[in-house]
Amino acid sequence: MSFGRPPSISTGFQVTPPDRGSFPLDHYGECKNQMMLYMNCLRKNSNSSSPCRQLSKEYLECRMQRGLMDRDEWHNLGLGNLQGDTKRVQSADPKKGTTAGT
Repeated sequence: MSFGRPPSISTGFQVTPPDRGSFPLDHYGECKNQMMLYMNCLRKNSNSSSPCRQLSKEYLECRMQRGLMDRDEWHNLGLGNLQGDTKRVQSADPKKGTTAGT
């Protein structure tokens, strides 16, 4: 037995995958703009995330597009009931009430 040092890798150390929700850090700041918008929204709303849910969705979409987290369904992430989709563009004609790409 060794006290004060890490256990030897050869004595039964097993590598396990990260828990769900663990994902790589954004070392290159690819989604920093979306993260800062979300963090500023939280500060302005006394850390209440409800008014910032759309920004949260945009941040997670950025991470998924750049491979910083696995793609998942919005309802699995608790964001399935938000109005609008970040991939859809609202029609310029408000009378039609349709979205492009649908």
